[in-house]
Amino acid sequence: MQETITELSNEISGELSWLLPLLIGAVKALLVLIVGWIVAGSVGGMVRRRINKTPQIDPTLGNFMASMVKWIILAMVLVAVLGIFGIEATSLVAILGAASLAIGLALQGTLSDLAAGVMLVVFRPYKLGQFVDIGGTAGTVKDLNLFTTELATADNVQIIMPNGKAWGAIITNYSAHQTRRVDLTFGIDYGDDIDRAMEIILATAGADSRVLSDPAPWVRVTNLGDSSVDITTRLWCEAAEYWDLKFAMTKAVKEAFDKGGISIPYPHQVEIHKES
Repeated sequence: MQETITELSNEISGELSWLLPLLIGAVKALLVLIVGWIVAGSVGGMVRRRINKTPQIDPTLGNFMASMVKWIILAMVLVAVLGIFGIEATSLVAILGAASLAIGLALQGTLSDLAAGVMLVVFRPYKLGQFVDIGGTAGTVKDLNLFTTELATADNVQIIMPNGKAWGAIITNYSAHQTRRVDLTFGIDYGDDIDRAMEIILATAGADSRVLSDPAPWVRVTNLGDSSVDITTRLWCEAAEYWDLKFAMTKAVKEAFDKGGISIPYPHQVEIHKES
């Protein structure tokens, strides 16, 4: 009986002898992956911080280089993991070379995003912190890495856009230049003094320190509408102050019109009562 148990135990041990090295290899591979992921993230972060501390280098490049370094380290970790299972690097290169067509077709979208990311960094149509519109999606650029561009909308919603779509879309950069022009149109009644209204607009613009003197504020009558004379003003300001100035001027001109006796026409509803 004892001999039978011993023989059965030896047989089971022989059949499972291949399992132990596989388990050990799997544990090693898992440890390498975890350590490699941590190291890749740490080195990438260090590269980002080092580049961003250099004033001569744009922060966009720092994020991009950090992403590139991270993915290179992860690729090396993958080669090391495959080596644990007995797949040599030379064999891996041969396999990838033989399957290059299949890999290219499977990853054509990813490779396109990678190539577009390089183009975005080289030509820099937008940078971190700028407000842009990319193919109809507007937001502030928060990140640009190897594969994606991250935007934050005005109401702080995160938008992740593949670089391939960003590079192939129409890009409107509202922050590319230091100054922007604010266009405002005010309608006044046909019976009001046009010159007086234009003086009020210019005086209101001159009282706001955010309005630049060069180019000088511009005021013209631009349209004779059905119920109003439309006066357009064009003001220049720092790009970061565009919306604040636009809202403030709209309010200030309305209040100045009220004080100056200038009326802004609006639809009226007249009720006619007939006597029976």
